[in-house]
Amino acid sequence: MSQYLSRLAGTLAVPPRLRLPGHHRRPRRVAMLSVHTSPLHQPGTGDAGGMNVYIVELARRLAAIGVEVEIFTRATTGGLPQAVELAPGVLVRHVDAGPYEGLAKEDLPAQLCAFTHGVMRAWAGHRPGHYDLVHSHYWLSGHVGWLAAERWGVPLVHAMHTMAKVKNAALADGDTPEPAARVIGETQIVDAADRLIANTAEEAGELIRHYGAAPAKVAVVHPGVNLDRFRVADGRSAARARLGLPKDAVIPLFAGRIQPLKAPDVLLRAVALLLEEDPSLRSRMVVPIVGGPSGSGLAKPEGLQKLAARLGIADVVQFRPPVAQDRLADWFRAASVLVMPSHSESFGLVAIEAQAAGTPVVAAAVGGLPVAVRDGRTGFLVAGHDPADYARALRRFVDDPRLTSRMGAAAAAHARSFGWDTAASATADVYTAAMHEHRRRVRSHHG
Repeated sequence: MSQYLSRLAGTLAVPPRLRLPGHHRRPRRVAMLSVHTSPLHQPGTGDAGGMNVYIVELARRLAAIGVEVEIFTRATTGGLPQAVELAPGVLVRHVDAGPYEGLAKEDLPAQLCAFTHGVMRAWAGHRPGHYDLVHSHYWLSGHVGWLAAERWGVPLVHAMHTMAKVKNAALADGDTPEPAARVIGETQIVDAADRLIANTAEEAGELIRHYGAAPAKVAVVHPGVNLDRFRVADGRSAARARLGLPKDAVIPLFAGRIQPLKAPDVLLRAVALLLEEDPSLRSRMVVPIVGGPSGSGLAKPEGLQKLAARLGIADVVQFRPPVAQDRLADWFRAASVLVMPSHSESFGLVAIEAQAAGTPVVAAAVGGLPVAVRDGRTGFLVAGHDPADYARALRRFVDDPRLTSRMGAAAAAHARSFGWDTAASATADVYTAAMHEHRRRVRSHHG
């Protein structure tokens, strides 16, 4: 378990479950907050992405081990039911806060008061002690969680997912810096939270260095992957047949939100370099881009298509809309390699999902990707975002057609260590530690 969860205290990593006496119980019910994106939304559209998958899978697995989860999220369409059962033991509560449609994420801070009011109204209908703990995701939710946890007298566990200071230090060309208000808000949440969950040790270090987080409050829990959905299954050829892709083509895949942060343009420029070097590749290369515009990418929703045309590679690039998770698994299986040239990634769930499906990854050596990808064994890590470097990495798969299957086998084995069951158990341990210390602090305060 220490592989998945560690308490940062100097250089010593000790899993909380090894330090807690057995009589400290797990929470019975957790209020989980996701203000700006609903777990019911399709990943790859709008602001929905890896965090949506994270919340859904974590909530399902927590419920399976006896921790009920109620997820509060902002209603984005009219007529939604107040509550929807996502899975046994997992309830999604829709909160009216601002206009249903056309509200950008940047405008959401003005709606936090209304959202908090909706959360408090739901809580008021329950007996005292209904929620044992608040788990907030992303800084907007953290501010609601801060107030709710204090009002209910329970601990606050927070997951940043991304951090303004980290994103601003690695901005893509044309991307918009995160505002000072977010930096201030994140700093306040770090101070207020009883526990901070980081995806990797690097992210934990960033919380400590950039935000002054107390090392004893930070726990590392690697996200998981749905190993029932993302698996090798019937293999690459069968997946290509289902998707109508050529059996013997070289297929570098991009899957995710189309925005400067994710840098899909780097893949297109790398492909253009490959075709310039070897025009014969044009007849046996397909480059699927699976996803939709998001964030600052919404300002130029057709920018990537225009870039492909300017580069002279529009004939090999296929733009596909976001797809459901089962279909996404087929895209991963079908690919020769997944390409992730992101400027910043707290973890990069799609890298693990692709590897679980038997596909190697070429990724930027940023954020959590060096944890997700074993350089030289399950894929290649690239320093920086020079398209020529990505072209060289992709050329290795062109020159050695068996490299995909060799690395893919190692990738699938690597991904099996990232199951959601383990991640949920580790998260429950964080909850237990937070509750124990919160009760101890309250007793101490009251003498």
